[in-house]
Amino acid sequence: MIGALLAVFLLIVGVSITRSLTAPGTDSTAARLAEWARGHWLSAVVDRLERVTYHAPKVGGTPAATSPLLATTPDTSRQLGLQPIRPLATPALPGEGAWHVLKAVGGRPVLQAAFLRPDAVHTSYTAAVAWMDTTRVRFVLHPGTQEPGHGPWPVGSSISLAERPTLLAAFNGGFRIDAARGGFLEGGHHVGALRVGAASFVVLPNGRATVGQWGRDVGPSTALSAVSAVRQNLDLLVDNGTPAAGLDANTGGRWGRTLGNKFYVWRSGVGVTRSGALVYVAGNRLSAGSLAELLVRAGCVRAMELDINPEWTSFITYSPGHAQNLLPDMQRSPHRYDTTSTRDFVTVSLGS
Repeated sequence: MIGALLAVFLLIVGVSITRSLTAPGTDSTAARLAEWARGHWLSAVVDRLERVTYHAPKVGGTPAATSPLLATTPDTSRQLGLQPIRPLATPALPGEGAWHVLKAVGGRPVLQAAFLRPDAVHTSYTAAVAWMDTTRVRFVLHPGTQEPGHGPWPVGSSISLAERPTLLAAFNGGFRIDAARGGFLEGGHHVGALRVGAASFVVLPNGRATVGQWGRDVGPSTALSAVSAVRQNLDLLVDNGTPAAGLDANTGGRWGRTLGNKFYVWRSGVGVTRSGALVYVAGNRLSAGSLAELLVRAGCVRAMELDINPEWTSFITYSPGHAQNLLPDMQRSPHRYDTTSTRDFVTVSLGS
């Protein structure tokens, strides 16, 4: 009897894993297995494996020759009205922290990027900062088939044909909903409860986007009909222009438990400046604290962490017939959102 029950159990598990491995999408086998485990109450096992296989980052050194930080692009930041980002490592490399125009409309930049080293110690790595003019671009939050899953949703899990003619960029969403300590809302449908106090990326019906604390800066006093989409993830990483207190201690797991915030891994975050511009930051070998510091130096008054680890961190720029990762060492293909995505993501398109 025990043998028969074990055989049935193994069969059920095998079928479940096979479905995960063969589901639509471009996730790697390792990512699919990890997601399957996390979805079947084995997060502690995955976390343990990540900690065991973690390797501390290199100390010192200079960025690789492929780093955009070493590109010989002129510093046009003064012409654009944006001050260069103050580098964390000294002496600064030529052009470090300078803004580069990726897309302009009528001579006015709508998408810009800057590159700099993530801190004064890990100087062989490069972090990227993207600046978006929310008055000239539109944002669409796309649900993934697994995160948040459970549709129906008004938009699909890949870039639509309608978006492509004006598409400028796309970037990753947040943690798994069961780890995000918040919810996902779009088109009046939601997965997970929208938590008061949660860090929230909010898209308005006019396509503009902002970041704030739910219940204070955005919602729920505002009628949900006035909100197009909401993606919550943990607590604010930056508030009032200052990194949140206790980031490294991470008491109570306020900023996530995966790998622990003392670890330097691929991380991403998004924030809003005082003028309302949206800023995205990503890079390898970032701690929660160094991510927050980069967001602050880029001018964010409020910011939140998005997804972490190399499988999930992406910022892709688009031009006719071409897609490119903002950092060359971003692991996923720049075409990852062209087809079904298991995770939620955001597209950035030209608009009024």
